[in-house]
Order: sequence, then structure tokens, then C-alpha cells
Amino acid sequence: WSGRGELPGGDGWVALHLADAAPLTLFEPNFSEQGDLHGRVIDALAGGGAFFFRQLSTAVGLTEPVDDKDLAAALWDLVWAGLVGNDTLAPLRARLGATPRPRATVTRRPRRASALGSWRRPEMASAPNSTAPPTVAGRWSLLPAPQPNTTVRSAALAETLLERHGVVTRGAVVSEGVAGGFALAYKVLAGLEETGRTRRGYFVEGLGAAQFATPATVDRLRTFAADPEEGTAPVAVTLGATDPANPYGAALGWPEAEGHRPGRKAGALVVLVDGALDIYVERGGKTVLTFTADEQRLTAAAESLTAAVRRGGGRLRIEKIDGAFSLGTPLGNALVAAGFAPTPQGLRLRG
Repeated sequence: WSGRGELPGGDGWVALHLADAAPLTLFEPNFSEQGDLHGRVIDALAGGGAFFFRQLSTAVGLTEPVDDKDLAAALWDLVWAGLVGNDTLAPLRARLGATPRPRATVTRRPRRASALGSWRRPEMASAPNSTAPPTVAGRWSLLPAPQPNTTVRSAALAETLLERHGVVTRGAVVSEGVAGGFALAYKVLAGLEETGRTRRGYFVEGLGAAQFATPATVDRLRTFAADPEEGTAPVAVTLGATDPANPYGAALGWPEAEGHRPGRKAGALVVLVDGALDIYVERGGKTVLTFTADEQRLTAAAESLTAAVRRGGGRLRIEKIDGAFSLGTPLGNALVAAGFAPTPQGLRLRG
């Protein structure tokens, strides 16, 4: 995993990469304000390998002592800049404030003294990460350098967009923040069309003809062309608002809503019912927007949202729904039936 930029509140964008193809999908590092400590960290990691925080602190502090807090801050600056990575997600979870799982208590029997006296192996004398803060756990290393050949990287980007979105549209490319924009992606996708790898067509109504998909995706779209049969239970899915599987705010525009407009914001959630947006949950959950009055669809959406919060072990408190106090609203009633508890402040669910 790699960082893609810091967000307010200690949050940030994260990108995931397949190990064998990482140079093709890693972004160019974006770090202009490099301080002395940042440079010393890069120099320490430049020799290759991975360092526990305490080992890195020793290597960086050879020329000048360094404080743990300063080193941790420098490390995360380099993470969000796309220069440094870690072999575990533990420090990321710790930084985001996730509650760690309690460790099982282990009862150790005292060692019996031997003829050789008290001893222990040298490597056990100072565990490399025993005193490191949780936000810098694991081993740190420099990320691989991105593929220098822009043609190869552009082709890999096009393949990634096709796999990620199914149907690649202008809005989908813009939402990804691709360097070069849709003009570059269009050129590469059109080249793939000449080889039969993609097809260009009018797959999604209202989005123009500059849409690309693989032949397998086009065939699958045809299976969903018919309207669902009557009596079929609606299928609801809860996603992050920024998830590529959520087309709203990217390929599709947001539905009209009273009050504030929804957006592809980190931490916000959407609930899609049979592919249509029915619920938008603002980051933190205090405000919710609905886009349907159908009781059956609201019930399915409420159950999906409840299951998603419980599955993630989090909590959610909803104060307002469509600008009104959440208790007594159609969605509020559906959420209570799904497991939310009514409180004086609104509806609450603990994971």
C-alpha cells in the first residue's frame, strides 16, 4: 500500500497495489518541502531492506539525535508523499484511531536456573519494535520507483480503469484524478480498441459515445438490460462514497436533494438498492439523505447499512434525515427495526 495525500483529521488517501505490478501503478511521489530529517530518513532507507522504527531511529540518529515524535511525523510525511511504505496496515489503523484487538493473556512459568547461569540470546535483549509507538509499527522501506516508460504505464492505467469501473467514462477518469486527464486515457483506450481489447459504444444512456468496456463486460451488461421481475426482493449494498463501485459523483451525477448536496467525500457512505442511490450518509453519520420513498427499498437499505456498521466494528449516530429529526421518519423507523436504538440525540448503533 502507498499514501496518496493527507486529509484533515489525520486521515489520508491510500492506494493498494499488486506486488508484482507495483511499479506500473505507483504514482509519482509528490513531496516538495523536504526537510533535513526527511532527507536523513530517505538516506537511511536508500540502502535497501526494511527497518523497524527503533532500527530506523538508530540509523537516522547517527549524525544527530532525533526525537521519536519528530521521526514519526517525518515518516508519515513521506508516506503521504508516496515515498515510503510499510509491510503491514497496523500503523495505518493505529493512526486512524482503530481500537486494537485485546491480546490474550499468556502465563509464563519462571525459567529454572542452569549451570550456565542466567542468559538470553542477544537478539532477544532488545526487540526492534518493543518501544515504538503503535503508529509506526511494522517495517519501513522505500517504495519501488514507478515505471519510467510512460507508454507502458499508460497502458497499465487503461487496463486498471477497465477492471475497476467496467465501463470507463469521462466522469470515471476525472474522479480518479488521472494525470493527463481523459484525453490521455481516451487515446490509450482507443488504441486498445484497434486490437480488440476494448469496445467503444453507447453503453450508459446520457453519457455520450466516448465509453469503453471489454467485450466480456458488454456481454454481462446485456444480462442486466431487462427490468427485474415483479416480487423480487431488492438487493442493497453499502459502499464508501469514494468507492469505484459507486458511480454517483463520477460516471453519474448526484440525484437532486433538498439542503446540502452529496459528494464523493472520504468517510461518507452510500447505499445502493438494485444499483440506484437510495441513501447517502455524511461522514460521521449525523446527517442522512434519502432518495426514495419506497418502504421495501428503505427497509433493504437500512438492513444493509446496519450490517455494514456492525461488520466494521464501528458505531454510528444519526441525528437528522432529510433535514428532519431522525426519529419517526420512514428511514428512521426502518433503522430502528434493523437494530438502531432511539436516543434523545437521535438513532444510535454500536458495532
